[in-house]
Amino acid sequence: MPSVVGLLGQRELVARRRMDELREEADRIQAELAVAERDWKEWAIARSRVDEVLAPADETGHGPDQAGRTAPTADGQAGEASPTPGAAKAKSQVPVWREGVAWSVLSVDYQRVLTALADRARLGQGPLTWQEMAALFGMDVVPARVEALRSKAKRLVARGWLAESAPGRFTPARGVSGPAGGS
Repeated sequence: MPSVVGLLGQRELVARRRMDELREEADRIQAELAVAERDWKEWAIARSRVDEVLAPADETGHGPDQAGRTAPTADGQAGEASPTPGAAKAKSQVPVWREGVAWSVLSVDYQRVLTALADRARLGQGPLTWQEMAALFGMDVVPARVEALRSKAKRLVARGWLAESAPGRFTPARGVSGPAGGS
């Protein structure tokens, strides 16, 4: 008959081996994750650079010959353009919504938010939170991404494109219906 201490020792050894195997697998996954994150960041930077290059000069308020001039800021107020090359550009402007204004006046990101909310309203699914938007757009639901969407949604609310039915719950504003005509 085997001893109790011997049986416990065997079980402890099996448990330790399993723990070591899982730790090795976790280390391997962490290494793969680091590579995937680096790859994703490089693609995000590349897309951002292409967006900068392709953005019309009047949308960003900066052109190659406008360094040091006064440029409009995101809220439409005049602000000082950065003379430093590569400095952050002003955010795209969101005009105040009025009858007949087309969605095409908005940047692609804002149009994407409006499209998601309009589709949801058309299907009778009710308001959408910015966390749900992040998940819908396939983004990581992390504070930085969610905050960027919240900021866009709040800006659209302030300009009359969206309504905030309850804190953090967004729907298209009354009269804002589709991408073609804005009414």
